[in-house]
Amino acid sequence: MKVYISADIEGITGTTAWIETELNTPDIQPFLKQMTKEVEAAIEGAIAGGATEILLKDAHDSARNIDISNLPVNCKIIRGWTGDPMCMVAGLDESFDRAIFIGYHSKGGSHRNPLAHTLVVNADVKINGEYASEFLINTYAARLHGVPVAFVSGDEGLIEEIRELNENILTFATKEGIGSATVSVSPSLTLKETRILVEEAMRLDRESLQVALPEKFTVEIVYRDHARAFRNSFYPGATFKPHNTVEYVTEDYYEVLRILQFLT
Repeated sequence: MKVYISADIEGITGTTAWIETELNTPDIQPFLKQMTKEVEAAIEGAIAGGATEILLKDAHDSARNIDISNLPVNCKIIRGWTGDPMCMVAGLDESFDRAIFIGYHSKGGSHRNPLAHTLVVNADVKINGEYASEFLINTYAARLHGVPVAFVSGDEGLIEEIRELNENILTFATKEGIGSATVSVSPSLTLKETRILVEEAMRLDRESLQVALPEKFTVEIVYRDHARAFRNSFYPGATFKPHNTVEYVTEDYYEVLRILQFLT
């Protein structure tokens, strides 16, 4: 069984302030360790559940966050950014049996995590009229290749979104956001439950985990800055909408990934 893992940090147990997510600051160090441990717990669960090959994508900021010292011999890791539209799930293709997302977080515009955002902090993304999370964007990207997402860890707001999309996807809530604060579970509990639930997720029926791709996509990128929105509206096929919004309509989801790659 071939498994893909994508890992972010804003949904890792305990992260609360942006400085705790920024490379080369002292505040990030405990959370880099926790991110690594949560990824390792997912890998252990995947292998216990039958995974024979794992590809791990470090998908936060510089994409150079995870300590690779203890990765098993059947696990490869993509560090840094490839630059292709698959972005946080670069390298994922139809050869994978299922995907796992670790440390994911609520969508931009949400009040459920003080670190909520979608791809960037200076713009929000809507798909078909609804604010979109990185979970949704990457789950649809996986669906392009027929790969279902089997397990996701992150904040409670994200977990509720996942339950609404497909209640068969296994999840674990690491924390709940309240204003600028978070209420987090024990880091040890996250590691324990991640191992258990990922192992269980390996045995779930793949078809029950699949999500349907919409037939048409209306993408709206809502910028904080009017000038940036106006400039980016010249992307081929895009239009400018008041206020500060670039709109793009397509039936091809890969084109959604492409415009997000270039305009966020």
